[in-house]
Amino acid sequence: MSFFPGNDPAAGDAFACDAIENLIIPRSSDIGGFAVRRALPTRERRLVGPFIFFDRMGPAILKAGEALDVKPHPHIGLSTVTYLFDGEIKHRDSLGTELVIRPGDINLMTAGRGIVHSERTPENLRGHPLSMSGLQTWLALPDNKEEIAPDFDHTAREALPLIDAVGATGRVVIGAFAGYKSPVKTFTDTLYVDLTLQAGVKVPLSTDHEERAIYILSGSLDVAGDVFAADQLIVFRAGDDITLKGGLSGCHIMIFGGAAVNSKRYIWWNFVSSSKERIEKAKDEWRTGRFDIVPGDEEEFVPLPQG
Repeated sequence: MSFFPGNDPAAGDAFACDAIENLIIPRSSDIGGFAVRRALPTRERRLVGPFIFFDRMGPAILKAGEALDVKPHPHIGLSTVTYLFDGEIKHRDSLGTELVIRPGDINLMTAGRGIVHSERTPENLRGHPLSMSGLQTWLALPDNKEEIAPDFDHTAREALPLIDAVGATGRVVIGAFAGYKSPVKTFTDTLYVDLTLQAGVKVPLSTDHEERAIYILSGSLDVAGDVFAADQLIVFRAGDDITLKGGLSGCHIMIFGGAAVNSKRYIWWNFVSSSKERIEKAKDEWRTGRFDIVPGDEEEFVPLPQG
């Protein structure tokens, strides 16, 4: 899910809480019959930790005659992270991987020097209405890992640590949070947590991770008296202890971040790199058919954008 025809997200107004560094209001676009909101990258904020791309997919209902069909397309220099709340997606890639991701599972696909994949509605679900809701994010790889061999890792929801406290439930998807640690392996410090808070319930957000942000999926979130609504991205200042509080209706949020990427990253279409020249090389490789094909999905592909 990597093509987005909309404009950059917009920054919100300043708030009273001085621990908030950025408030991003995502731009929305319709892709294949459902809304996608892009929160990163934006002019005001390119990355949060290794997260260089953050898309909110849906929630939406695909009609009986509709399906998700993201044709084979390439990536370099990043790991894609797919996490669903509802619906199913069939993943195929040029490594020969073929599987269906379901709600609560996590797909971590590391492109490294180059990978091609497709994302489609499974055949057995076509012809029926299908709900779809989830997140797709990209992690920029460290300088010394940008050209590693491509890899794919699927982790079932049952393997992710379950947060189950009074008024606070969820899963630690990547990294460590509140004493829980995910088995998903990454190349740098990374935090990704799915958390639901009931109204008035408080949870601390420590300074264990260098950069931290929250995307509000539903409900409202209170931070030091400032109340934030669904589909807003809050980026916090480094080094400040934060207390998160469920708003009047509670909230469902994703906490994310990690170690800052200490060198500049360029992003063009589906390519991320510390080198403009490397991106130009990837463009030429895709244009001339030098990426590997996706077994079982060889007939179609997304052409290189013009310009």
